[in-house]
Amino acid sequence: MSEQLRRTRIIATLGPATDAPGMLKQVLEEGVDVVRLNFSHGNADDHRARAAVVRAVAAELGREVAILGDLQGPKIRVEKFAEGAIHLEAGAAFTLDCRVDAAPGDKRRVGVGYRGLWRDIKAGDRLLLDDGMIVMDVESIADEQVHCRVVLGGRLSDRKGINRQGGGLTVAALSDKDRRDITLAAELGVEFLAVSFVKNAQDVELTRSLLRKAGGEAAIVAKIERAEAIAALGEIIDASDVVMVARGDLGVEIGDAELPGLQKKIIRESLERSRAVITATQMMQSMVDSPIPTRAEVLDVANAVIDGTDAVMLSQETASGKHPEKAVAAMRRVCLGAERQFEPSIDFGPTLRSLDRTDQAIALAAMFLAGRVGVRAIVALTESGATARWLSRHRSSVPIYALSRNAAARRRMLLFRDVYPIEFDPHDVGPMLAAREAIQHLFSLGHLAENDRVILTTGDHTGQLGGTNTLKLLRVGPDGMAEGLGDL
Repeated sequence: MSEQLRRTRIIATLGPATDAPGMLKQVLEEGVDVVRLNFSHGNADDHRARAAVVRAVAAELGREVAILGDLQGPKIRVEKFAEGAIHLEAGAAFTLDCRVDAAPGDKRRVGVGYRGLWRDIKAGDRLLLDDGMIVMDVESIADEQVHCRVVLGGRLSDRKGINRQGGGLTVAALSDKDRRDITLAAELGVEFLAVSFVKNAQDVELTRSLLRKAGGEAAIVAKIERAEAIAALGEIIDASDVVMVARGDLGVEIGDAELPGLQKKIIRESLERSRAVITATQMMQSMVDSPIPTRAEVLDVANAVIDGTDAVMLSQETASGKHPEKAVAAMRRVCLGAERQFEPSIDFGPTLRSLDRTDQAIALAAMFLAGRVGVRAIVALTESGATARWLSRHRSSVPIYALSRNAAARRRMLLFRDVYPIEFDPHDVGPMLAAREAIQHLFSLGHLAENDRVILTTGDHTGQLGGTNTLKLLRVGPDGMAEGLGDL
């Protein structure tokens, strides 16, 4: 019980590096809570195989691990080059050919996957290719071809992305591939499904509708990576279950100088609107090759933790890096260090402005009380995980043990900061006996000790969705027996 509990969750992307024998088990043992299947790479059978291994290894380790499926989205890319790659010199002319019959690329031109690109831009626009590694200015547009001048040159290879500085590209929210992958996500039973290049709330709602029709129950993650999403941030957050600060394309579209402030804004607004939030992209990029992170990367991760992010994500570091397990271990150490140095302060203002559910009111009362009477933990008996979600929106140093018999709900709760989901089935007993059994269960697991004071939230009918309406202050007695200090 003296060991520090990590509050911030870690997401790791699976790929060839984690396919190595025994590697997935190592990264899970180092502290991964959620694994990411990146649908931009690999085929359906690859994802099926990885999902099956995740479930099997998690069962072997006797712990919960959630799966996040990440849709590729309508990223605008160049097509293929005749000889695999070219080198562009600053000052050279280069054409992006949007015609259906565009020939394989060379040093002068290349085809574009998004045929409508020429309609979305105008002379004077700046285009950024390969995440900003190559920069071009648009000089003219004619015959579905975009004629550019290279400002910053470099190596350009097949299928690299194209962004317009400032955003404004109108490509559809979901591609045909995305729609197929939504069906795959439902088949795999993923706990989270991420929507790439979200522009507005309708993009999120369309994805949820298609997923539900396919039989999937995953929570929807909105990836904020387009300039247009910033203008519609509030409606996107409200429509989503989880928000991801996807800093790669977002940084390209809005500029690096604006990115730090926007990251803080997205985290703050997500918490105020009671949504979980993930910070992602290049958090420990040097560890693709290096066994240790840079000091700048350590500070980047720590700042996201201090800002209140629920989770931090590793991408290429674990998918194709040389040291996946070391990257996870480094992330875990940095999270723990940042959490030790900064005690969270609770701001009840945002929740008070949007208090419209009984379980929200109980969660608010529990957190208010926890900060004033000195308790060891908050224990939430929850069916769907909603109460744990409301509790986790208020940052505190008190662990939240969320007890549920619903395996899918427990895995979804793995993304909530400060929440530790635990399997518990009250067997349809009354709330009084369920509360006693819950405290004894946590005592037997070593999470509670005699004389600990805890706050317990439950409902009049155990196992009922959205039924949390009761708060109790209890003391742990001998052998884990709960002793009442009074109903509140």
